[in-house]
Amino acid sequence: MAAYGLYTHISSNKFRSMLLLAGLFLLIYVLVFAGALVAEVFSHGGRSTGFYLTQARRDLIAAFPYATIAAAAWIAIAYFFHQNMIDAVTGGESVTRQQEPRLYNLLENLCISRGIPMPKLKVMDSPALNAFASGLNRRQYAVTVTTGLLQALNDQEIEAVLGHELTHIRNGDVQLMVIAVIIAGVVGFFGELFFRMFTNLSWNSSGSGGSSSSSRSSSSSDSDSKGSGGGGAIIVVIIAIALILLAWLLSQVVKLALSRSRELLADAGSVELTKNPDAMITALRKIENRGELPGATSAVMELCVDNPREGFADLFATHPSVDTRVKALVQFAGGHDPGPLALPSDAADESDTADEPAPGQPPVPRGPWSDASEPAGIPGTRPGPPEGPWGPHR
Repeated sequence: MAAYGLYTHISSNKFRSMLLLAGLFLLIYVLVFAGALVAEVFSHGGRSTGFYLTQARRDLIAAFPYATIAAAAWIAIAYFFHQNMIDAVTGGESVTRQQEPRLYNLLENLCISRGIPMPKLKVMDSPALNAFASGLNRRQYAVTVTTGLLQALNDQEIEAVLGHELTHIRNGDVQLMVIAVIIAGVVGFFGELFFRMFTNLSWNSSGSGGSSSSSRSSSSSDSDSKGSGGGGAIIVVIIAIALILLAWLLSQVVKLALSRSRELLADAGSVELTKNPDAMITALRKIENRGELPGATSAVMELCVDNPREGFADLFATHPSVDTRVKALVQFAGGHDPGPLALPSDAADESDTADEPAPGQPPVPRGPWSDASEPAGIPGTRPGPPEGPWGPHR
């Protein structure tokens, strides 16, 4: 049953990847139709709603091949250069065995033990504790790890995280996530382009509104033009704005196609690779609330082992909570949960905060001639005489 569920998940990912790609073209056509509606309103004023819809449909048919080529070109660019885009955002750099022998050997051993092709290995300089996999085919697959993760986790825990990312590659989760990022990017780009075009046109036309309205007032005797012209334009503009907002919203919620169960399956796959559920649990506990990548987009965070960013009421969260994942590993893999774990870096941060003087208080003097146990900066108080052979005779 477990194997059937896993293979069903993999085939479902492939099907949803193709479905999302088809949906990308559909959203592009919706945006083109909305843009055509806006253009027709400002090109032909005082017409009926049916006229604008008919003209926009003709414009869509004329622009259909160009929109298709633009969408295909975007997919081709993202297919070949998406890793470069991700590296530009995260600062990840490829490393060799000589540069990172510890990390490289752990990943290579996992790949050899299961006959998995070795993905590229990248390291990004960040104190955050996180890692992610990317790529659309075997030649592009890459696993990126932060320096903070390498410093905070031991070998077994790092191996568990690498096993988690390798499972994402094996299960086809990486392709689906990257395609979702591509769709959100292209639809968001064109949606913003059309929205800016619409706002610019509306502002530019506001200045000439008086002259156009005065010229149309001379023909106000025509009841058809008067009754359906202004109202039709307003209705069409509302429809266009609604279509643009709908396309943008769908591009943002497309990540809901990424089932959150993929993280649970990746955790289970890591345990299957390493035979060590406790290492996966302690790795998650250490990563918990420490995985935020400064400057990273939400699309990149959705690729990571843990995404601390949550949507409205957890509805749009792309990852289950760490507690949920740990409970699953305890229940089904026989692991042991140590609970939330503190790291040495946390203690250092707390000590730094404790050393800072309270607001409004003078700094505590430091050095061989001061005593931090005595109040400082208060008139009439001085440190006591030093004790020892050179102190006062008692």
